[in-house]
Amino acid sequence: MKDYYYFLGISRDASDEDIKKSYRKLSLKYHPDKNQNDVFFADRFKEIQEAYETLSDKGRRITYDQNLESLQKSFRYTVPPSIKTFSANKIHAKKGEEIIITWQTQNTDVVKVLPFGLEKAYGERVFKITEFKNGKFQLLLHATNSLLHKTVVQGITITEVFESDGEKFRDRAEELFKPQSRTVINKRGYPKIMFLIWGIIILAILIYFWIIDAV
Repeated sequence: MKDYYYFLGISRDASDEDIKKSYRKLSLKYHPDKNQNDVFFADRFKEIQEAYETLSDKGRRITYDQNLESLQKSFRYTVPPSIKTFSANKIHAKKGEEIIITWQTQNTDVVKVLPFGLEKAYGERVFKITEFKNGKFQLLLHATNSLLHKTVVQGITITEVFESDGEKFRDRAEELFKPQSRTVINKRGYPKIMFLIWGIIILAILIYFWIIDAV
């Protein structure tokens, strides 16, 4: 059973106004128009809408709360959560290639598959990797028994495969010229190539002065 309160980032006793505020904020952040062709954001937006439609309706919210409470009480207090299986049909893949993952958990009432979000206790998901980070794509399965406040985690790492050396070189070149996330050091999000150029210039200046001093 999906935890709609988790989707909206609110507590179980949240007011109608709290629900509206959270929905507006998250729907703007994850709206498909701002994140075109991104499966993660599209799925997250659907979850947010689904949660809001349920919790904003008083009758549906009462029924949902009763079902959620009943589900949680049905779990055994003394048995910790476990992951029976978590696998992918391939651990080496090319960008854009279809991946199928399956999982099965026990004694859990909150299950997350990152980077996708909340899922059922067992299931299957088909997706395509649009972006690798340093040649890898990380999947994490979190299985939680909230009554025991215990969580177990298992991961799968998918390694990027290139069709040719030329494609690998092009992909790395694109990474050099792609704007980076803003950090304390890189406040304007300059691409990596800028730091490389600056490094070469600084090195050339140091060599120049070293030669002058030597002469």
